Amino acid sequence: MTAGSDLGRRIAHHRERLGLSYDELAERTELSSGYLRYLEESPGSPTTESLVRLAQALDTTVDDLLGEGTDRPQGQGPAMAHPTLEVLEEDECLRLVAPGGIGRVAFGGQRGPTVLPVNYRFVDGAVVFRTAYGGPMDEDLRTGLEGVEIVIGFEVDRIDEARREGWSVLIQGPAHHVKPDEIPQVSVTPWAGGERELYIRIVPSQITGRRIHNL
Repeated sequence: MTAGSDLGRRIAHHRERLGLSYDELAERTELSSGYLRYLEESPGSPTTESLVRLAQALDTTVDDLLGEGTDRPQGQGPAMAHPTLEVLEEDECLRLVAPGGIGRVAFGGQRGPTVLPVNYRFVDGAVVFRTAYGGPMDEDLRTGLEGVEIVIGFEVDRIDEARREGWSVLIQGPAHHVKPDEIPQVSVTPWAGGERELYIRIVPSQITGRRIHNL
């Protein structure tokens, strides 16, 4: 069901992200499930105490629920007291990127190093995303030689500002322009909209990852 406000959409997003029912969230927040449903579906003005309970129960912050700071980069707060950098095994990296979402493509463009955000799917062990014909990733990712593909980077990360933790995964591999007869198997709906009919697939040749957490 469509949420009735930005706050409602953010509550619904985090509740679904955590796989919580209304009753389970009600138990965590000590708020009624009916009230939680109302907040998601109708414009509401919860008290500060209710917002704090919701943020804690949903593993996020009050600012995030209110949509504050959406125009600033993440990670501006101080680091945790005793951060630890963990090197992730390949299986864990694949588990983290498998659900799909937003990642960043990095390649050497005509105007120098280029990094662009895309929404992607992970299909049959490969990253798949869409772009526009004639755009930077069309022209810059073609060698002009049959069977020769350019190796590029693809990065996915998640930052938990409330806990000052996070992870990142880097995938490196050749950029393959998907043929029309292969497209039905790798369909992706781009957030940016527009004419983005060129599908690109990255088959990983190297996968590395890091996680920052507290002791």
